[in-house]
Amino acid sequence: MSIWKRLLSALIPATMLLAGPVQAQDVWITPDLPFFEFEAGGEFYLIERDQDNEAVIVDMFAKTSRACPPFCIQPIIVADGVETVGEVELLDFIEDYVEPGNGFLVDSRVENFYFAGTIPGAVNIPFNMFAPSSANPFLDQLLILMGGKVDAAGSWNFDEAAELLLFCNGPWCGQSPRAIKNLLAIGYPADRLHYYRGGMQAWTSLGMSVLVPG
Repeated sequence: MSIWKRLLSALIPATMLLAGPVQAQDVWITPDLPFFEFEAGGEFYLIERDQDNEAVIVDMFAKTSRACPPFCIQPIIVADGVETVGEVELLDFIEDYVEPGNGFLVDSRVENFYFAGTIPGAVNIPFNMFAPSSANPFLDQLLILMGGKVDAAGSWNFDEAAELLLFCNGPWCGQSPRAIKNLLAIGYPADRLHYYRGGMQAWTSLGMSVLVPG
């Protein structure tokens, strides 16, 4: 069983398949990409943009001002060596790593946000599950599922670790940055971590497909 299937079965219930693309599309993702299809963990997914030219962003992401802290603007570079990506690069990540089973698109938000809607193909691992604490019973299992191994000295070895792309609610959300910093503190390689800073706010503002887990 691939690492993607093992993590998927361990963390989330079956997801709802997306419908196929509409027949005539006026709103493409890029000039060369009308829609994006992929398969991961035995499920088929489709990502496209809303074809309604009058569509607007949903209310929960339309709010401009939230109390800081905790809702503070995040930097473009979340940590040295960690790549920050946009939507097109996120699709490339899915094609290069998620579909072959060598990486994970991680929705690091708490569960209620995830079940309200997420990026197709994402697995939900709330940011606090990466906390390096004796009170966190999930961390060792997660790191093993992601390819980490404990060596004879009791230290983590991430030579075969999966590529991870983490996101949360947007530029004002600190959940995925916290998860990334906790992974780095454990020793996870920075060059295998990627950050989609735009998160669900940018994703929905562009009319990209949102999956509601079933």
